Amino acid sequence: MVFAQTSPPDVITTRLTLDEYRAMEETNPERHEYRNGEIITMSGGSESHSAIASNFLIYLGFLLRDTDFRLYNSDLRVWIPEYQCGTYTDLMAVNGEPEFNGNRNDEILNPMLIVEVLSPSTEAYDRGEKFRKYRSLASFCEYLLVSQTEPYIEQYHNLDRNSNDRWLWQVHSHLERTIMLHSLNVEIPLTEIYRRINF
Repeated sequence: MVFAQTSPPDVITTRLTLDEYRAMEETNPERHEYRNGEIITMSGGSESHSAIASNFLIYLGFLLRDTDFRLYNSDLRVWIPEYQCGTYTDLMAVNGEPEFNGNRNDEILNPMLIVEVLSPSTEAYDRGEKFRKYRSLASFCEYLLVSQTEPYIEQYHNLDRNSNDRWLWQVHSHLERTIMLHSLNVEIPLTEIYRRINF
């Protein structure tokens, strides 16, 4: 298999069939995104990236422990049928039972909340094309883009679940702020998201 390197330098692409991609992901220690036949090798995250994602999971997991919401880390892919795209999120929440893609148990179709911790190599994609793809999922209604270099979070919330074109944008940039997660009906302080993160 020949991989072709593209810009930025830590993202590598090649082409495989969907079945070849899925077989590779079952045994490969690296993560790869599938974009309609194109395979993109995802670079590893930093310590801060991992810690922020873990802080989210731990805090929200505690708040939601007696609810119907389920949280998933980056071990499961989101499958986006309209774009034939399989991608990994830093955190996603599902209301009730997860809906899987066919008979697979590693591709979820119904995330409602998605959290992405921004990295230099993926920030533009997370803000643009990836967000557009996520919006094609009927269940998806809230998106958080989290900086790992400063206390700064952008929140997008769909104001009309029957439409995909009414998203509210809000910025949270002070550690004393609390974010209301509308999809989960809980609040999370920025101090919990950035716990033990040094800027």
